[in-house]
Amino acid sequence: MAEKENNLKEKDLKEKEENKGTKQEKNQNEKENSQAKNELQQKQQELDDITDRYKRVLAEFENHKKRSQRERENLYNMVLSDVVEAILPILDNLENAVKVETKDEEYKKGIELVLKQFQDTLKAKGVEEIKAVGEIFDPELHEAVSSVQDDTKQEKEIVQEYRKGYKIGTKVIRHSMVVVAN
Repeated sequence: MAEKENNLKEKDLKEKEENKGTKQEKNQNEKENSQAKNELQQKQQELDDITDRYKRVLAEFENHKKRSQRERENLYNMVLSDVVEAILPILDNLENAVKVETKDEEYKKGIELVLKQFQDTLKAKGVEEIKAVGEIFDPELHEAVSSVQDDTKQEKEIVQEYRKGYKIGTKVIRHSMVVVAN
């Protein structure tokens, strides 16, 4: 019996030692798991930061592209309007030449063709005439040089146009010179 008791005690001691070893292994595993979780959280935070920076840089780049495109379009329209403004007196002279009476019809046809070609080219570049006669006076589009009393017309209605006005999109190149009814 004493031997059985010794065997039982030895067995209990072995189990206790194994339990101690298992507890130490568990503690070790828990520490490793905790460290791994912390590292994973750090890496995830770094990834989130990098992803956020990437998205911001990408958004900045897209905004830069859009801003550059707008600036190019504005510059193009500015240059175009400057060129058109410089050649509008030539267009005015061609229109006046068409109105003049002449015996040479071929000459007149030639002037009309040049005028039409000129107008088509301007239209193709986005240049539009500003409507005037019959419209209501708009100081952003028209320049009033005179006014007349006419009871048959509405107030501020344009009754005559001295010089045509032109615009590109919403930008006025030259205001129409008009006579306005009171």
